[in-house]
Amino acid sequence: MQRCLEVGFEQVVVLGAGFDSRAYRFEKLKTQTRVFEVDHPATQRAKQDKLKDIFGCLPEHVVYVPIDFTTDSLEERLLECGYDPRRKTLFVWEGVTYYITAEAVDRTLAFVANHSGPGSSLIFDYIYPAVVEGTCPRREAKLWRKTMIPRGEALLFGIEQGTIETFLAQRGFHKVTNVTHTFLKRDYLTGKNRRRKISPIFAIVHATIP
Repeated sequence: MQRCLEVGFEQVVVLGAGFDSRAYRFEKLKTQTRVFEVDHPATQRAKQDKLKDIFGCLPEHVVYVPIDFTTDSLEERLLECGYDPRRKTLFVWEGVTYYITAEAVDRTLAFVANHSGPGSSLIFDYIYPAVVEGTCPRREAKLWRKTMIPRGEALLFGIEQGTIETFLAQRGFHKVTNVTHTFLKRDYLTGKNRRRKISPIFAIVHATIP
C-alpha cells in the first residue's frame, strides 16, 4: 500500500474491511487519498462504534459502504457513496474470496476491471480448491473447516494452484504477481523469526488494470 500511495493512487477501496486499520495508520490516507471501506452492515456498525470510542467521532477521510457481497451490487453501492470510477484506485480484498461464491467473485472482479481508472490495482488473497472441498491433508485446513462451517461460514471458493495468472487475464487484469508461502517465508521470516511457519494453503496476488 505504501508504494501505491507514493505513485499517486487517488482512492483506496477496502473490500470486506472488517476491523482493518490501514485507513487510520497511514498518514497519506488521511490527507491525500479517499478511502472507501466496504463491508457487511452488522460488522461495519460494530467497527464504527469502536472507532467512536477511540477517536470520539468517525474519521472524515473514510467513507463507509454497507454491502452484502452475495446479494448487493458493488457498483451501485460504491457509486451511491461517491466513488469515482475514473480515478486510479487501489482495491484491497483480504479474507473474503473463500467465503463467497464463484459468481460473487466474478462480479467483484468485473467491477474492479471495468470501473476504475487506468493503472488501478487489486490485491487479494485466495485458497486452493482442495481446502474448500476438504481434501487438503494439512491439519490447519481441516481445523479451519471444522471451526467455520458450524458458524455458518462455509468455504465456498478457491483457485487452482498455478492458474492465477490465466484466471485473472481472462477477467481483464495483467501484470499479475502471485505471492506464495515460499516467497513470504523467504522475504519476511528472517532473523529471530526464521523458525516461524506460514501455511501453504493461502496465496496473495497483485494485479493491474491495463
